[in-house]
Amino acid sequence: MHDDEGTISYPRFAAFYTWMTDRPLVRRGQEQFRRECVSQAEGVVLEVGAGGGQNFSFYDAQRVERVEACEPDEAMLNVARRRLADAPVPITLTRAAVESLPFPDASFDCVVATLVFCSVRDVERGLGEVRRVLKPGGKLLLLEHVRSQNGTTAWIQDSLVPLTTRIMGNCHPNRNTQQAVLAAGFSLVQARKVMGGLQPVVQLSVIRPLA
Repeated sequence: MHDDEGTISYPRFAAFYTWMTDRPLVRRGQEQFRRECVSQAEGVVLEVGAGGGQNFSFYDAQRVERVEACEPDEAMLNVARRRLADAPVPITLTRAAVESLPFPDASFDCVVATLVFCSVRDVERGLGEVRRVLKPGGKLLLLEHVRSQNGTTAWIQDSLVPLTTRIMGNCHPNRNTQQAVLAAGFSLVQARKVMGGLQPVVQLSVIRPLA
């Protein structure tokens, strides 16, 4: 469901996603990679697509001053509010999409996005907004579904898009997010494949160049 400001609400998907990520098998599969990604954050941090706050407990209080967490889905925000108590750092929640961030230029030392850019409506605009609010030399940390390099698997991903976009919160499992990030003007620091198969996942660390 969409509102006049372009924000969204998918209560059924929010309930399903929360249930799914709380399953022991899924948690064991995801938590390690989420923790590895989020624990690298430092300074004043922006988390985009914060979902139901699945990352909140992984921030390092010795490295992070505070976190601004944005999420466009009101149903997800309701879940995230319940997880604020688990966070070891101060976190402020804002209803906003990554394509239209309500923050001044160069506001953040670090931006975190986990399993986000597979589902945003306008990847190029979203990455442009991230670059705008990130300080020169600031770090963007991503954990993302990506397009498979295997032709057959990529074809299956393409075939599934009409289904996944309808039932999985606009998820496009076939996007080449790493290529999009580099095209947006970020410089690659590290890229690591953490999962394979039909849903390859990569962990990326990139920076906004100083110039």
